Amino acid sequence: MPDPILSYRSVTKRYERGKPVLDSLDLDVEEGDFVAIIGPSGCGKSTLLRLTAGLSPLSGGQIVFRDGEPSRRSLGFIFQDATLLPWLNVRHNVEMPLRLERRPRAERRQRADEVLRLVGLNAVSERFPRQLSGGMKMRVSLARGLIRQPNLLLLDEPFGALDAITRNQLNAELLSLREQSPFTALFVTHSVNEAVFLSNRIVVLSANPGRLAHRFEVPFSYPRSAALREDPAYHQLCAQVMRALADAASAR
Repeated sequence: MPDPILSYRSVTKRYERGKPVLDSLDLDVEEGDFVAIIGPSGCGKSTLLRLTAGLSPLSGGQIVFRDGEPSRRSLGFIFQDATLLPWLNVRHNVEMPLRLERRPRAERRQRADEVLRLVGLNAVSERFPRQLSGGMKMRVSLARGLIRQPNLLLLDEPFGALDAITRNQLNAELLSLREQSPFTALFVTHSVNEAVFLSNRIVVLSANPGRLAHRFEVPFSYPRSAALREDPAYHQLCAQVMRALADAASAR
């Protein structure tokens, strides 16, 4: 069996001298995994992604990447907000990671056009963020996150602010994008239904501090369609994960 693409070993994070936000977390992520991370508010889900991306230092333990420390090109981060630059149009927002790397203009444009087609926004590439709906803004953010074809994509509850219909549409589109441009994903969410629909593995963190409380293997094969949400087995697993989440929220 190949080595995990990413391993967390006794990962601990505390701010200043306070109580740990994350404590002694151990987890292996295999290449091609889509791991959903759920848990009570404040349990360190977003902190774990920031530690993985090197945006915050560890207080203890190790995060080990199979191929050494990731380059900016091999790792993408999609935040809770679209974080688009309002003075740039859609294409130029998507191009920004390549522009920061001083990649040639023709290469930037070609790659931006490719990912905009993937997310269905090539027809609005000249629009500005103020002209877009919330769902369209998140599609732009996805395109920007995919433009460097990352091996590992970190998603910090990117659909949390959207209405249920748009959120379900983007769930399906995210899986479709992954079929076309494969990546390993760590996906933070507060939605159990979303976690079960998207992932092949779910980890539940306990509250205060965040520890690995429960793990679930999601048995549904890819590709997945909206019909999965009507499957009794899907609802049964959602109920099991919900009970585990409630248990993790009450744990101290």
